[in-house]
Amino acid sequence: MDNKQDDKKAKDTPLLLDQQLCFALYSANLALHKLYRQLLTRLDITYPQYLVMLVLWERDDVTVSEIGERLFLDSATLTPLLKRLEAAGLLNRQRSRKDERQVVVTLTEEGKVLRNKATGIPESVLSASSCDDVTLQSLKQDLETLRDNLNG
Repeated sequence: MDNKQDDKKAKDTPLLLDQQLCFALYSANLALHKLYRQLLTRLDITYPQYLVMLVLWERDDVTVSEIGERLFLDSATLTPLLKRLEAAGLLNRQRSRKDERQVVVTLTEEGKVLRNKATGIPESVLSASSCDDVTLQSLKQDLETLRDNLNG
């Protein structure tokens, strides 16, 4: 079978695995998580915990709901992550003085120190991708547009 026949078959069969955007994203995500798992082992945190820490390193003293909005996570998913990070001594959770319905999250000194240990992670990911920064930034923007479009 030649390439033209292969292309026609692919277009005529939309349920082929290799034709699925979702599978391309899923398999890339698996590979990326594998890399992050290796990189984060020395920090003794998981990838979802790393995402929480990124939010806090960017802006400390935020509410749980603000973290959830940034990470697209609901509080039922986020609360166990925060509890584990608090048990590890990386952050504190306490009720807001302004509004007791809100829980405010702040970094501990240990959580702030962990930021320094994590500084090489983005460069390691860039290196492992074998892509240049411009290509990765373009891909990131395309994925953000796709996410926003899918979220309506």
